[in-house]
Amino acid sequence: MNKYAMFIPTQTWRMEGAMAQIERMTVVFPEPMASQIRAAVEAGEYASTSEAVRDAVRLWSDRRQLRAQDLDRLQQAWDAGKASGSADEVDFKALRQEARQRLAASHNDRER
Repeated sequence: MNKYAMFIPTQTWRMEGAMAQIERMTVVFPEPMASQIRAAVEAGEYASTSEAVRDAVRLWSDRRQLRAQDLDRLQQAWDAGKASGSADEVDFKALRQEARQRLAASHNDRER
C-alpha cells in the first residue's frame, strides 16, 4: 500500500449565487490522514474529499485568526500594564500565606 494518498480537488462550487474563485491544488496526505478523509466521506459526513479538505482548511484558518486575536489582546494587555506605571513591591511570603489561607478556607467550605 502506498505511504501517501493524493487528492486532486476538481469540483467547482457556488458561493451565494456567484461563482467563487477556485484554484486547483494537488494535496498529498500521509496514508492515515487519507484514510480518515475517505472514511468521513464514506460515512456521509462530507459529500466529497474536496469538501472535507475545504472544511479542514476553514477550521485551520479560523484557528489562525483566533490566535492572531489572542496575540493582539495580549499585546494590548502588555501595553496597558506598562503604561500603568511601576508596580509596587510584593511580599511573596505574605502572598503565599494568603493563598494558603484562601485554599484552606475553600476546602473547609466544601467539606460542610
